[in-house]
Amino acid sequence: MNGTTILWGIFWAIIAAALYLDLGVLNKRSHVVSLKEAALWCAAWMSLALLFDAGIWYRLGGGKALEFLTGYVLEYSLSVDNMFVFIVIFEYFGVPREYQSRVLHWGILGAVFMRFLFIFVGIALIHAFHWIIYVFGVILIYTGIKMMRQSEEKMDPAANPVLKLCKRFLPFSDRFAGQAFFSGGPGRWVATPLFATLLVVEVSDVVFALDSIPAVLAITTDTLIVYTSNVFAILGLRSLFFLLAGIMGLFRFLKVGISVILCFVGAKMTLADLVHVPIGASLSIVVGVLALSILFSVFVPQRAKA
Repeated sequence: MNGTTILWGIFWAIIAAALYLDLGVLNKRSHVVSLKEAALWCAAWMSLALLFDAGIWYRLGGGKALEFLTGYVLEYSLSVDNMFVFIVIFEYFGVPREYQSRVLHWGILGAVFMRFLFIFVGIALIHAFHWIIYVFGVILIYTGIKMMRQSEEKMDPAANPVLKLCKRFLPFSDRFAGQAFFSGGPGRWVATPLFATLLVVEVSDVVFALDSIPAVLAITTDTLIVYTSNVFAILGLRSLFFLLAGIMGLFRFLKVGISVILCFVGAKMTLADLVHVPIGASLSIVVGVLALSILFSVFVPQRAKA
């Protein structure tokens, strides 16, 4: 077996073992995730990603390892902004804190499978039609500029078209039934607000993927690197959510930093045939912009509201 085949096997073994330990043993019962627990799980998922990256370095060399690390940091940074949306969704449906982990668990598993399809389709399109890379680049630049210019706008989860469609064919209850997605009995099953929350979370991830996947494809089109870096970042989102949920308001310049990163990656993709940006430089820019946005959030005083 070549290095790539071995790494695919190691990747799936790590993911299966970690998910079983996380979801089947340690978090089998719904509970309120503490800040300490979230921090430990964030550290655990990051450590697994770095260990896998060390395997890439050993099997495929430093260049591929740097591509993985850049893709992982990029996907993780873009995911931070998505946490704002998840908070709004949970608040809208009134999901108790002890059940939020269950929704994110199933939502993230669904995202893993959907990203698999999106990434392979995206890479196939780039290989078949080289000009599609310019389309992806323009989309990223447009998204970055739009994100930078827009003010904080209220999101209405009830307006989600998939949720509206499901409500036409499936009865929904306005009461929770513990951690169950459905309640009732034979012939009278109804979906609970927890299932409605899951639907909106899944659809939101599809929208997020339209930005994050082209961004990683600007770093590399190697299927192994793109998918594994994406999945390691996604699987750490649940713990990242609970870690950041209480302190996100402190980092008010993060959205600006993420906007700059999207514009940079879009420009890199659009000008790929004219300007070559080394992977090390890309990683430095992404990390540097994130660090500056956090520092500005901490040290620049916020104006007092009238």
